[in-house]
Amino acid sequence: ISPQPSVRKNILKFLGSFLGISRILQIVFGACLWVTIAANKYEGSIHFVLFVAVFFWLFTLALFFLTLLDKQDLVPLLGGDRWLCTNLAHDVAAAVLYLPAIGVMIDKTNRNSFCNLPQYKHPCLYKVYLTAAVFACLCCLAYLLSIIYGARRKCRGEQTVI
Repeated sequence: ISPQPSVRKNILKFLGSFLGISRILQIVFGACLWVTIAANKYEGSIHFVLFVAVFFWLFTLALFFLTLLDKQDLVPLLGGDRWLCTNLAHDVAAAVLYLPAIGVMIDKTNRNSFCNLPQYKHPCLYKVYLTAAVFACLCCLAYLLSIIYGARRKCRGEQTVI
């Protein structure tokens, strides 16, 4: 059974919109971040980074599919006319929590920079931390762009995300 033409049109409209593309980037970069960390040994403050990455990855995935399927009206208190504000609040919270996560990853990268030498023969997480720091920065950038987009729509008095 294929979706009705209006549903298919809404799906394509959202996927082609700025927010749709931004959400896809957030999901991809967030997944790359937490997979990079989880696939390696981690400890200490890296738990915070992993929490932020997984929490917002799951939350963004939920927002993405609710918007994609045009089911935001089913969300009590936060859906319907409040959906743009809900998305904007989510993006602000994500960006705010990704900033200290970036700081943690940069600090861990700097602390392990000594083992970036070719002569160093012991296991080292420098490249893992560097990769995670890059993905955290890209993810935060995607959320910041979504904030600008959502705030611009809100200032214009619009109620929808696309």
